[in-house]
Amino acid sequence: MASNRYIYNTILKKRDEKRYLSTTIYPKIKPNNNDIYIIVDNTDRLDLLANKYYNNSEFFWIIAVANNINNGDMYLKEGTQIRIPSDIVTILRDFEKINK
Repeated sequence: MASNRYIYNTILKKRDEKRYLSTTIYPKIKPNNNDIYIIVDNTDRLDLLANKYYNNSEFFWIIAVANNINNGDMYLKEGTQIRIPSDIVTILRDFEKINK
């Protein structure tokens, strides 16, 4: 399974000759009984949480998608409860199916 979320993107060129990446589509991440719920503290960031729970900071997008965080910011608001999805194998497989 690919860990890099850009692995399935292609480089597109527009008329202005600028290069763009194709769109990445993320799977819906349904709650699972084994998911972990945490309360964010002032040192938490998406990439650090991904590294802590998945041993891979590139999986920050899994936590972001599961919690509808789409502002592009790695920082989280202190005191917020977020869900850490547990079944990353299924999530990565779904991601691969959608973007291949």
